[in-house]
Amino acid sequence: MSKTLVQEQFGKTAASYLTSKPHALGKSLERLVTLTAPQADWRVLDVATGGGHVAYAFAPHVGRVWATDITQEMLDQVKAEAAKRGLANVRTAYAKAEALPFEDETFDLVTCRIAPHHFDSIPAFLAEVHRVLKRGGLFALVDNVVPEGSVGDYINAFERFRDPSHLRAWTMAEWRAALKAAGLAVGHEEQIDKTMEFGPWAARHDATMLRLLRSMLTEVTPAVQAALEPKTDGDNVTFRLCEGLFIAKRA
Repeated sequence: MSKTLVQEQFGKTAASYLTSKPHALGKSLERLVTLTAPQADWRVLDVATGGGHVAYAFAPHVGRVWATDITQEMLDQVKAEAAKRGLANVRTAYAKAEALPFEDETFDLVTCRIAPHHFDSIPAFLAEVHRVLKRGGLFALVDNVVPEGSVGDYINAFERFRDPSHLRAWTMAEWRAALKAAGLAVGHEEQIDKTMEFGPWAARHDATMLRLLRSMLTEVTPAVQAALEPKTDGDNVTFRLCEGLFIAKRA
């Protein structure tokens, strides 16, 4: 079976996700733990675990964490890092977000952070989340979100140009509607701005592509500029992205 675009992309960059600042140190990571108040007997599932940072954050507070992904290189990294950190209650498993290999009503908490914009079908993923959650269980979601309309379309195109495995970041309103449709009642939501460093963000590309991506960031309409807030200090360029955070409960 040939690898998907997501598996190819993340297989190549697996090691970098272990130290990536937005993934390892982002504010939303701490917020997920604070807002869900994990309990010692909980069984937790982290979908599309990537570098495993959500799994590492919850493992000290719960009974068991399953960290799943479709990229074997990521899972190998997580297994090794969990052992290095002494987190004996972390387990890894191959799992596609839209087809989770777990029984109904298995988990007290399902988490997913900075990943759904890569998924083939977010509604199918949410249906699986609902299925594997216990009644009254929590779903803790973080993903990049965009403004509505043409500005959001531009940001998605910009992200996809850098990484073709980026399918589409949703708006907050789209997430609200999809969670409700999936039978997941939102109890808390917030938006969190994050500052992105252009150099590490675009590091996978050659000089020609870097120039093009930089022009796509800095030579933009006022509306896009207001959303991305690009800032240049010599060779250093930063810009803003936004994460949406939702805590929802299975009724």
